[in-house]
Amino acid sequence: MAVLCKPAVAVPDHVITMEDTLELARDLHAHHSQLGLVLRLIEHTGVKERHLVQPLDDVLRHPGFDVRSEIYERESKARVPQVVRRALDNAGTEPADIDLIVYVSCTGFMMPSLTAWLINEMGFRYETRQMPIAQLGCAAGGAAINRAHDFCVAYPDANALIVACEFCSLCYQPTDLGVGSLLSNGLFGDGIAAAVVRGRGGTGVRLERNGSYLIPHTEGWISYAVRPTGFHFQLDKRVPGTMEPLSPALQAVAAQHHWDASALDFYIVHAGGPRILDDLCRFLDVPAEAFRFSRATLTEYGNIASAVVLDALGRMFEEDSVGESGRGLLAGFGPGITAEMALGTWVDGDGGVRTEQPRSDRRYA
Repeated sequence: MAVLCKPAVAVPDHVITMEDTLELARDLHAHHSQLGLVLRLIEHTGVKERHLVQPLDDVLRHPGFDVRSEIYERESKARVPQVVRRALDNAGTEPADIDLIVYVSCTGFMMPSLTAWLINEMGFRYETRQMPIAQLGCAAGGAAINRAHDFCVAYPDANALIVACEFCSLCYQPTDLGVGSLLSNGLFGDGIAAAVVRGRGGTGVRLERNGSYLIPHTEGWISYAVRPTGFHFQLDKRVPGTMEPLSPALQAVAAQHHWDASALDFYIVHAGGPRILDDLCRFLDVPAEAFRFSRATLTEYGNIASAVVLDALGRMFEEDSVGESGRGLLAGFGPGITAEMALGTWVDGDGGVRTEQPRSDRRYA
């Protein structure tokens, strides 16, 4: 059964602190009628630091959507390969062992996808399948895990590579002055994460079941307005309350597997903000400590969109506190409003790829 191995994560060197963010908001929006509310909301995120792919002065300038697209392509090509190599090493795999690359990002657009470039530059087989996902936002981290799982169920000897590359700072829009936009300016950060899902062997989370759920008629609550200046993030004030309708979906997926969602050994979820985690504690009836990995990601990196789930998972690996057969839940939440959920069990594997024939000779219909 497919095993999600230890992720690799990287964040850029440019840092903006909570204090920097608040001071910047005061300077840029001194006459905003709701500045006090905005400052309180940013403080309540609990985000101490965020990492930016460019210096702050460059982030604050808007050189045009075309230039930002060039920056996205240049920086992703410069940064993603090293993260991918570490993820492959963590799983005991090589590029030639990978049969599918799932690439997720909602903060930049390339066609062909970065997957084509990675195949050419890093020695992946030319038969490697590509699955770019661009429109699931923060939920895409969970979706990537689930699609990789589905692929490995269909082809039990296959391995999949997941890559999440998010440069949220490239979506900063200086003319967007709504409360939701200003809050997002103090919440989102940049980061890259990658992980391998192995069809056989491996140490990590053995994926056992996955599911999706869409809250009806909420597609306008998290969205992009695509304009000549690029992607304009739109956030409805009702979004923080979405865990009440989504928690039953999490419980239902667990119940289908004859598990109790309130009695698991680990929880890895997308941390869009502290309210999300607080509500999950309440609705799932679990202690706040259960979401310590997601809270740590939010505190240290901010909301790094689809990469959050993989970073939180990496923190669980580092803590090394889940015993053999420990059961857990992974979930990403995003536009739609969509939940991508997975159940898994911790396993200690052999750490090496068991290959009976050269990967280049294998064929998957």
